[in-house]
Amino acid sequence: MFNHTTVLLHETVDGLNIRPDGIYVDCTLGGAGHSEYLVQQLNDQGKLICFDQDTTAFENAKIRLADHLHKVTFVHANFRDIKEKLQELGIDKVDGILYDLGVSSPQLDTPERGFSYHNDAPLDMRMDMTASLTAFDVVNDWEFNDLVRIFYRYGEEKFSKQIARKIEEARKLAPIETTGQLVELIKDGIPAFARRKGGHPAKRVFQAIRIAVNDELGAAEESLQDAIELLAVNGRISVITFHSLEDRITKTIFKEAASYPELPPNLPVIPEGMEPHMKLITRKPILPSEEELLNNNRSRSAKLRIAEKIKEKGRD
Repeated sequence: MFNHTTVLLHETVDGLNIRPDGIYVDCTLGGAGHSEYLVQQLNDQGKLICFDQDTTAFENAKIRLADHLHKVTFVHANFRDIKEKLQELGIDKVDGILYDLGVSSPQLDTPERGFSYHNDAPLDMRMDMTASLTAFDVVNDWEFNDLVRIFYRYGEEKFSKQIARKIEEARKLAPIETTGQLVELIKDGIPAFARRKGGHPAKRVFQAIRIAVNDELGAAEESLQDAIELLAVNGRISVITFHSLEDRITKTIFKEAASYPELPPNLPVIPEGMEPHMKLITRKPILPSEEELLNNNRSRSAKLRIAEKIKEKGRD
């Protein structure tokens, strides 16, 4: 079984206003905590579709959701394929969609997956073990400028150039094969005064490489746009993010869908079809409670945003 504590469990699922006979999608099955709480609220007419790239998530979920499997469909795919995969299932509208973005606890806790800077393991970081690109490829094959770009853009790492230079020098001598080797190179690239603050010095670069390997931000942006289109009127979407880049994408997409377009000044009436098709349920993100922060350290950077479909785009 997965050892996994679900973040913002009730807030995320309750925010969807579950209808017992509705159709819901968990885009990030993971440890199945959100799915378990959600599926318990569905009657036999209700449906839950669960996406994950990691087949071990399905093995765990089949045990955890054993009493409700007749209501559940598992989809082994990246959630960027949500529209295509739901169409294959004959579903064109759903009543709610949830995302718990980022890496799941079980993946972090499996050393050989190479996600964690706390364990020495092969450089991998693939969420989908059938994918071709690995962290080894990024670290050993990507050009210096590409490493700098992802470390800075995806990890917000101030010392991106220095770290990329250390990697470049090391891989000329021999391939960088393990997370332990990478951690030491990252430490060498960060001045001593900066290593002493802000958590583990490798955290930001590991995040950046993981995002690049799995194209997490591109997938999230694509999927969220499609998810809004797939929602039925009065359907809701809940999104948990764990770093500023994911949150910014979510906030921007929600805001665009819930805002009026730029219109000429003094226009007396909003033209038909130009009204917003979403409304924000959370103006500011919901954060974990003090109790949750005490019980689950990994919830500390979590933010939840919720929005509701109020009309089909371009239609009343």
